[in-house]
Amino acid sequence: MTRPAKLVFCGTPVFALPTLEALLAAGHEIALVVSQPDRPAGRSQQLTAPPVKLAALAAGLPITQPEKIRNNPEFRAQIEAISPDAIVVVAYGCIIPPWMLAVPRLGCINLHGSLLPKYRGAAPIQWAVAMGDAFTGNTTMLLEEGLDTGPILLQQTIEITPDQSAAELFDVLAKAGAPLMVETLAGLADGTIRSQPQNHAFATFAPRLNREDGRMDFAARSAIELYNRWRGFQPWPGAFTTLNGKKLIVHRMGAAGALPFSASAAAEPGDLHVENHRLYAACAGESWLQLLEVQLEGKKRLAAAEFLRGTSLGPDARLG
Repeated sequence: MTRPAKLVFCGTPVFALPTLEALLAAGHEIALVVSQPDRPAGRSQQLTAPPVKLAALAAGLPITQPEKIRNNPEFRAQIEAISPDAIVVVAYGCIIPPWMLAVPRLGCINLHGSLLPKYRGAAPIQWAVAMGDAFTGNTTMLLEEGLDTGPILLQQTIEITPDQSAAELFDVLAKAGAPLMVETLAGLADGTIRSQPQNHAFATFAPRLNREDGRMDFAARSAIELYNRWRGFQPWPGAFTTLNGKKLIVHRMGAAGALPFSASAAAEPGDLHVENHRLYAACAGESWLQLLEVQLEGKKRLAAAEFLRGTSLGPDARLG
């Protein structure tokens, strides 16, 4: 672009860091960094600063952490006084209010981890993996009042490998999205990018995850579906079920498909089968899931073979 832009950067988690670093490296002026307030974290619930705040402090950038932004006269006056060319929003964690959308001349530009209009919402990366998609990507768009409904600026497509977890894909998309945002700002400034409206008829949604999303339903889902959900729901909520009334967390698994042994003939979803020190669970569609590493409530995390040595599974043992 012909000159550095004056920016306000809104972001909170690690996903936003590559974009912040890329904007600084491109010579843009970050007049203010806006991040979520420090929150309790971990077992100790110690007040912890978000990654974007720590990066801003390390770079000597001004930082603010308002609890609310919609009706916050002090924050509004601060943003309007800066009069930024653009407000860049990457995983900030709060809906940008109308007054803020109207401030920058180039608009409020968001980096979203999906190929919009697919997977609008809070967890696009997790749901793309959980649904077994082969591809996803990043979208830069102009924010408007609707949830991820704004016009598209640029997109990039990225492959999801068959064994890739959402946690691994987060890192890939974060790094790939950083130069996309720099390119987007340059194109907006020199007029070479024209926004395109989303086709709302093709919109799908990626709601915020909750703990129950990790519960394994062997009767309703095939082995590959459960495996994809486990990949998508890393690091949280993961995958869990029950065994003999106790919670069983499945830390690692593999979709075994139709197994070459006769157990599948009479198996019901949730039934367990042991073969050569390997542990399998029957799923919908006569498919089988191999449980590689598990943790029974109150016990240590164990590889399946070690778990089987210390656990007596009766003939009626089943999951769920």
